[in-house]
Amino acid sequence: MTQQNQHADLSAIPGQSQDWPGTVSDLDPQPDHGENWSARGRLTDKKALITGADSGIGRAVAAIFAAEGADVAIAYLPEEEQDAQETKRLVEAAGRRCVLLPGDLRTAQANIDAATSAVEQLGGLDVLVPNAAYQMTHDHLSDFPDEQIERTYATNVFSPFWLVKHLSKELSDGGSVIITTSVQAVNPSEHLLDYASTKAALNNLVVNLAAELGPDGIRVNGVAPGPIWTPLIPATMAAEKVEGFGSDTPLGRAGQPVEVAAAYVFLASDEASYVSGTILGVTGGKAVF
Repeated sequence: MTQQNQHADLSAIPGQSQDWPGTVSDLDPQPDHGENWSARGRLTDKKALITGADSGIGRAVAAIFAAEGADVAIAYLPEEEQDAQETKRLVEAAGRRCVLLPGDLRTAQANIDAATSAVEQLGGLDVLVPNAAYQMTHDHLSDFPDEQIERTYATNVFSPFWLVKHLSKELSDGGSVIITTSVQAVNPSEHLLDYASTKAALNNLVVNLAAELGPDGIRVNGVAPGPIWTPLIPATMAAEKVEGFGSDTPLGRAGQPVEVAAAYVFLASDEASYVSGTILGVTGGKAVF
């Protein structure tokens, strides 16, 4: 059986909408977060902080990191508590610890608090995954609220910067940073004007941080997802744009969260010991360079 056939069919996603920030339980079809992941012990006893891990890509990363042997701390918005509890259940079902860190990461202090708490409760940190993101689509420049660009940049760009800055000493001598960028960085959609530009900034940040932190033994990489089926999509896009989401890729469908999360496992593992400063695309065939 092929990997694609193991998942729900995402080749014809029906139109749907949710109130922001959205929830997994209302997605149709239901996404795959790695509940049946075949583990090989690639992250045994590692400790990871993953932001935006209540649902979507972040939940899948947390779930399969745990399956591979890691303890995880997950940061998420307080209004996403129900989804975060499900992520915790998946992590604990794999026999690993899950530390919950509710909060809004739009200030430096909130990021410092989350990072400090993760290190204290996990007893150290080996892997940082800045994954939390905000987007809201608008058809025209004039439709974008003035405050939205500040929120989008604070969540998507400033938070990863602050987290890496605060945790760089903890991650030295073998740590790994894996930043979630996007195919939008190089192939931007007009209705994602601000969001796409944050992802281009993150691509640049990955390269610069890899050069800065490499001498300290820290690898810095990015994963650039294409259209992935998560609550972010129906919670931030019009129903007519959600219909058929991902069908314009060369593979003809959206991706499952677990299909992206597999890239994070590789980059966090010792198998990627000489990989740094790179952006790994998981896009269904869309170019990321």
